[in-house]
Amino acid sequence: MTAPFAPGDDGAPATPADIPALDRVLAAAPAQALLEAYGRTRVVAALRERMAVLRADALAGRLTAARAQPDAILRETDELLKRDSQPRLRPVFNLTGTVLHTNLGRALLPDEAVQAVVRALTAPVNLEFDLHDGGRGDRDDLVEGLLRELTGAEAATIVNNNAAAVLLMLNALADRREVVVSRGELVEIGGAFRIPDIMKRAGARLVEVGTTNRTHPADYEQAIGPRTAMLMKVHCSNYAVTGFTKSVCVADVARIAHARGLPATVDLGSGTLIDLAQWGLPREDTVRDTVQAGADLVAFSGDKLLGGPQAGLLVGRAELIRKIKKNPLKRALRVGKLTLAALEPVLALYRSPEFLAERLTTLRLLTRPQRLMQAAAERLRDIVQHAAGPAYQVEAAAVFSQIGSGALPVDQLPSYGLCIRHLGPGRPGRHLARLEAKLRGLPRPVIGRLDDDALWLDLRCLEERDEATFAAQLAHSL
Repeated sequence: MTAPFAPGDDGAPATPADIPALDRVLAAAPAQALLEAYGRTRVVAALRERMAVLRADALAGRLTAARAQPDAILRETDELLKRDSQPRLRPVFNLTGTVLHTNLGRALLPDEAVQAVVRALTAPVNLEFDLHDGGRGDRDDLVEGLLRELTGAEAATIVNNNAAAVLLMLNALADRREVVVSRGELVEIGGAFRIPDIMKRAGARLVEVGTTNRTHPADYEQAIGPRTAMLMKVHCSNYAVTGFTKSVCVADVARIAHARGLPATVDLGSGTLIDLAQWGLPREDTVRDTVQAGADLVAFSGDKLLGGPQAGLLVGRAELIRKIKKNPLKRALRVGKLTLAALEPVLALYRSPEFLAERLTTLRLLTRPQRLMQAAAERLRDIVQHAAGPAYQVEAAAVFSQIGSGALPVDQLPSYGLCIRHLGPGRPGRHLARLEAKLRGLPRPVIGRLDDDALWLDLRCLEERDEATFAAQLAHSL
C-alpha cells in the first residue's frame, strides 16, 4: 500500500523553473512507498512522463505552484501508476441478458475445471508423456476417451476453436477439391467470418446447392462430381430462416454421400452433448444424435452450450481423424495444457447428467427460475435507485434473456431485472449513455443493455453470492 499524499493549497502560477529536479522528487519521503510498490524503473519512467506534462502546462500558463511541489507530483504519479497497473483482462458483471456472451468470454467454468487449471498452472503435468510406458504421449489422449464415450464416435481431436476445427478438417480432406454445401447454410459468424472464406483459406472449392430457403436431396446428388471431396452440413445456430423452407437432414446427406463413397461432415457450431429439452430449453440435436445419423465427422465448440473452455472439437471416424491429425495445421492449431485441464473435468460432469443443472455453471444459469431473478431485483432496486439518483427511475421488471449471441440467439428465457429510465428534461438517450458509461467504469464493470429509452440490467447472471460486491461498489462509486 502506498502512503496518502496531502494536496498542496498554493494556487499561484508556476514556471518551468519551479518544477523540481527528478532527484529532489525521489528524495521526498512519500517516494519511498512508490519505490517499494512499483520499483525504481517504473517510478522514474512515470515521474518523467508526469513532469513532461507539468512543463507543458507551465509553458501554457496552466501550472500552479501547488502542483509543482514534490508531494503533489508524487501523488499524481501514484494515481498514474495505479491506473497503469490495472489488468487489461478484468472480471465484469454480465447483466446484458445474454448468458453465453461472445464479447464477455462465453461460458463460465465450473469449480472442478477452475481447480484443474490451477493445478496445471502450478505443477508439471503429463501433457505429452505416457505414464504407463514412459514414452511420449499424445495430448489428445487426455480427453479422447471421454469424447468417444459421450458422443459414440470412434475417435476425436481438439484444436483451439470451432472455426479452427472446420479449417483443419477442410484442409486435411478437401484441399484443391470440392465441398458441397447448401446455399442456405453459408453462415457468417462474429467478426465477418464466413464459411465461404474459411473454405477458400483451407484450399477447398465451395459448390453451393439449392436456394437460400429450400434445398432438396437431388441438389446434393446432382452436384457430386469427380472432384468432390465431401458433402457438408452447417448448423445455422446464429439465425433462423422461417416460412417456405426445406432442408435436407444429416441422415439423408450421409446416405447420399456414402452411396458415392464420400464422407458426410457437419459443422454443428455450438454443439451440445445432452438433450437440453429436459430442462425446458430449446431442443438441439446432440453430437451423439449427429454421429448416429451417419455423420463421418462432427465439429463443435467447447465454450458454448457444452459449457467448457474455448476449444474446437472434432469427432468421427478413426481413419479420418488420423488423417486430420497428420496435417501440419494440427500443430499450429492445437490446444495447450490449460485448455485440456479445463476441458476434462467439464466433460466428466456429463457422465452424471442428473447433477449437471447444479454443477455445470452454464446450465445452472440457463435454468435459473424467474422467481430468483425477481427476488434479486426487489432486493437491489432501492440500492440502484439511491446510486443512480433522483434524475432516474429504477423499477423491477420482467425481461427476456437469450442463450447466446452466437448460440441459439433467437431463443428467449423468461428473466427479471432492473429497468432504469431518465426522468429529467432533455434527450433520455444521452443521460442513459452517461450512466451506462459510469457503470462500465466501476472497479468491477457492470455491463447492461440500452434499449427502448432505458438501461436494462438483466439479473440472470448475477448470482446471489455476488450481490454484496455489486451493491457495495454502487454505493461508493456512482
